[in-house]
Amino acid sequence: MKSEPASFICSAYSPEDFIIGGKPVVAFAGRSNAGKSSVINTLTGRRSLAHVGKAPGKTQSVNYYAIGSKLCFADLPGYGYAKVGKATIDAWSVLMEAFFARPDTVAFGILVVDSRHTPTSQDALMARYFAQSAKPWAVVANKADKLKKSDIPAAAAALRGALGAGADVPVTAFSCVNGLGKDEILQCIYRNVAR
Repeated sequence: MKSEPASFICSAYSPEDFIIGGKPVVAFAGRSNAGKSSVINTLTGRRSLAHVGKAPGKTQSVNYYAIGSKLCFADLPGYGYAKVGKATIDAWSVLMEAFFARPDTVAFGILVVDSRHTPTSQDALMARYFAQSAKPWAVVANKADKLKKSDIPAAAAALRGALGAGADVPVTAFSCVNGLGKDEILQCIYRNVAR
């Protein structure tokens, strides 16, 4: 599936900066080292659209990107791993609570997790945020190229159970290295959002 043209719109450091109305927003959340920005770059076909840092925790705001003429991507602040101060972590928490408190900030959610590891309590909390939004969402099991092909189904099933994701939530093995899962996630987004 061909990627749409993509471009940076703005960074939101406070709820007043959130994009409300207009194009539907696909929100990407995940642990700081799960590869969230790399997933966005893979889906858009733009190597450096979302900044990928050597140290986890580079995303400290809600970063919005225009995807074609039909939707936006929102790269949410990472959590759980970044070596930053408590004040920064607290600010991220407040920003995320405000983001999910409004029903019109998200049209579709994508939770990016590392397919090799058991989800953290923060991953499970983010899954609950998406579930409680009453909007469709999906799990991207990233870094699947590091697993044996035969181990991928079991890893996906374990992720689904640990996150409490229902049968209606797609759990897709994904790789930014070889493109595994890219078409499936794009189709899922466009099927649910860009109609």
